[in-house]
Amino acid sequence: MLSGESAHTPVFNRSISETSMDNSSMEDFWCELKNIKENSQNGSDESLLVDVKPVDEGELEAEWLQEAGLSNLISGTQEHDGQALLSTLTRTQAAAVQKRYNTYTHTMRKKNKHSVRDVRDIFGIKESTPTFDTIPVSPLATNGAPISMKKPLRKPVTSNSCTLEKINPAVAEELSFEVSFSETIVPDDKEKQTNQRIKKDDCILPKFIVWKSRFGLTEVEDLSSEDMKKIRYLSLIELTAFYDALGIELKRNRVLRVKGRESGLFGVSLTTLLEIDRKKVPGTKVPLIFQKLLQRLEETGLETEGILRVPGSASRVKSLREEMESKFNDNTFDWKKVRNNDAAGLLKMFIRELPTPLFTMEYLPAFTTLVEKISKIKLQLQALHLLIMLLPDANRDTAKALLHFLKKVVSNEEKNKMSLWNVSMILAPNLFIYKGKSANQEEMKAAASTAHIVRLLIRYQDILWTVPAFLISQVRKMNEAALNNNKKQLTFDKSVRKLLRRKTMERERPERREHCDVPEGVIRVYAPLHSKVSMAIQLNSRTKAKDILARFQCENRCCADLFSCFLPFIFILCNIIP
Repeated sequence: MLSGESAHTPVFNRSISETSMDNSSMEDFWCELKNIKENSQNGSDESLLVDVKPVDEGELEAEWLQEAGLSNLISGTQEHDGQALLSTLTRTQAAAVQKRYNTYTHTMRKKNKHSVRDVRDIFGIKESTPTFDTIPVSPLATNGAPISMKKPLRKPVTSNSCTLEKINPAVAEELSFEVSFSETIVPDDKEKQTNQRIKKDDCILPKFIVWKSRFGLTEVEDLSSEDMKKIRYLSLIELTAFYDALGIELKRNRVLRVKGRESGLFGVSLTTLLEIDRKKVPGTKVPLIFQKLLQRLEETGLETEGILRVPGSASRVKSLREEMESKFNDNTFDWKKVRNNDAAGLLKMFIRELPTPLFTMEYLPAFTTLVEKISKIKLQLQALHLLIMLLPDANRDTAKALLHFLKKVVSNEEKNKMSLWNVSMILAPNLFIYKGKSANQEEMKAAASTAHIVRLLIRYQDILWTVPAFLISQVRKMNEAALNNNKKQLTFDKSVRKLLRRKTMERERPERREHCDVPEGVIRVYAPLHSKVSMAIQLNSRTKAKDILARFQCENRCCADLFSCFLPFIFILCNIIP
């Protein structure tokens, strides 16, 4: 069963997270928390409203089924998309769906709200076979409906460990996107989890390489919005199956309502900002204010020592923010007065004051769980990969821009003295401690864990934007199934229309006969080139077109002969009559 989380009052405690570190200092983290607390005292967090509804048994499973694109299991309708999605599931994915549906049906029966479908009816399971057969998921299938691609296929993606040098494939660990992650879990991966110690040494991160298939690699931006919608459905199912295979509970926050500011720059949702920005710059994917802050830092701040870590003056940052709110949209704001540390402070403030976290309120517990409960970096990366696939477009595009900038900061470590771990420790509280000044003990205890997540996001970002090939294959199969359903529906519609047309003609035929003086078996032919009047022709099984033409020619000759006979009399009458 899925679990829900709620917001709590913060309890700041320096000791509860230090025990999870391996001889590493948390000074950067606590200094950042102190700066956040100081900046938020005069902030505008009061305009943000978050409602968390108490969890009702069975409702989380119903929400999960809806978010996974399987609302038809709840409604009982035969929706083609839901049926197509079920037909593509692997063994572990189908088991995850069955588990949630069983919990939902059991709860509904207890509450006696309404009748629910038996799970065996959904998957077509017989009484004697309660298990699933693995559905093959081959990314090399070519007979399915093509996925909408916007860009050419890409080269293999690599991710290094300590520096940004090119990777030698011989020493890099290979990642496979060909097979579902949950299908590759082995018993050794289900080790009993303990409070593991996270090391800050960035060189412990392994090198990974993803080899492309003959279809190449696909990034999120290469897909259409409809295909990405299906990718999210499958990613949620696969993530749930992945956690189930590891014996880990997938936790989610259940937020009923989140309200932020409706205008301005800070504390405004990403979707609202993009709606405004797209009126000025069509096709914008990242808020313009966020782009400008990143641009300012990239132009002048990448080599600044302590960038992101050394805070600007709190009063100065507040003054710049107020001026930016009033002048940015009019293009009258003077960016020359913004110092590098001020720009870094404004950037972190923008992230921190989003109405919902950049990595979404719902899945924040899942992010921290992947570090606290999973010890192998490869498995952590796979879980993180699926979580990235779940992000809304605006969140994912903004996160991509941020991580690309952070990668540049780390690449200038020799000059700015900001290592990957330093950057991760600074950004972690801004990204994963909701609203900055609101953090419960569990969130504080996860300080090192969240820093490790940021480290994974920065280091392996090129891999994370790549859509796993097995998901691409499943979407292809969904498109193929939907295409076949459309063809069947189209054929059915044509047959129905033809039948209705025939019935209508039969119903209307007697009425036409009543109002017509032409006997049955007789047609009236119009031939303007041969005659000005129509001719009634009796049809039989031997009648041909030339016979009808001969009738007209015969009538024309008869009329000509008759005219020749009467021509003298007509001439005489014309001479007699004055």
